Amino acid sequence: MRSTNIMPDSVEVIVSGHLCMDLIPAMSRVTLQQMATPGRLWETGPMGISTGGAVSNTGIALHRLGVNVRLMATVGDDLLGQAIIAYLNSQDSTLGQYITVQAGQPTSYSVVLSPEQSDRTFLHCTGTNATFGIDNINFDLVAGAKIFHLGYPPLLPRLIANDGAELQQLCQRVKAVGVVTSIDTVMIDPQGSTSRVNWRAVWQNTLPYLDIFLPSIEELVLMLRRADYDAWNGNVLRHLTAAYAHDLAGELLDMGAAIVGFKLGQMGLYMRTADASRFDSLRKLDLDTAAWANVELWTPAYQVEVAGTTGAGDAAYAGFLAALLHHLPPLDAMRWACAVGACNVEAVDSTSGVRSWEETQARLEAGWPTRPERLPGF
Repeated sequence: MRSTNIMPDSVEVIVSGHLCMDLIPAMSRVTLQQMATPGRLWETGPMGISTGGAVSNTGIALHRLGVNVRLMATVGDDLLGQAIIAYLNSQDSTLGQYITVQAGQPTSYSVVLSPEQSDRTFLHCTGTNATFGIDNINFDLVAGAKIFHLGYPPLLPRLIANDGAELQQLCQRVKAVGVVTSIDTVMIDPQGSTSRVNWRAVWQNTLPYLDIFLPSIEELVLMLRRADYDAWNGNVLRHLTAAYAHDLAGELLDMGAAIVGFKLGQMGLYMRTADASRFDSLRKLDLDTAAWANVELWTPAYQVEVAGTTGAGDAAYAGFLAALLHHLPPLDAMRWACAVGACNVEAVDSTSGVRSWEETQARLEAGWPTRPERLPGF
């Protein structure tokens, strides 16, 4: 049963949406080419097991940064579901408090394959996320928070059906109680069913009720500019310029969002914001509207030794939201996003690399060097 208890006023963020278990075999000695060879056995290292999905990744990252966060998602009544709740409670007894169990349903899981010197590939089971919808949200609890962050609509089929009708309704109801709305996406399968969703219609319906939208650039180009994605063979960063990012962000701002940004991986973070009047709906964050309105910025990524990229975007988003809760100006918030994302990739799993706010701040203040990649035009 879903709890009806009202959360304390000190709760700052609710992270909701996609939750799963990540199974991550150590593959430092297996190449991408070897994986494509049939009939062979390749030796791997120990299996990393951790919770995954935006609810866990962003939620735990926020918790490590000192944010008072609650998680709102569903799991099945199987062994994986029990393990997810136990793991979240081992981090903090409050984190599993509002995870609901659906009887007779399988828990979602991902097998994360990270071969040597290659980006990760996912094998994914949707599980209870297939039926996650607005009736899984306790809006009495949501009303007590400052930010409601929803993760991975492309993996929540109920929300994106009918041009995102239920996603729009969800964001409308959150806005109706005065809470700041935020959404992160996930890479869709270019050949899968989600690639046939009318994503332009989904975002046109949702963004008038969405305050913060920081997807990865590849995700948005695939969703809104498929011809470019195909022409570039998916290598979006190789062709990306400041002018292209400006134009794409402008589309999203015109649809109604207040803060739009693109996570650019090793190229850092780009952001563009709306007029001052649009920031009225973010008043719970007590931001300096004059500093935040009508800005366009880019900041580079930080230099680190990469152990794994699982959850990097989720961690970066957590860094950005935590910076907003600290009332930081735009460029500092972007740097925090890049910093937390960089800490994340120093560990193979999706959360253990994230450090406390104080540790991350000390690293930034020590003059953390940035990567050499630049966004052309900045």
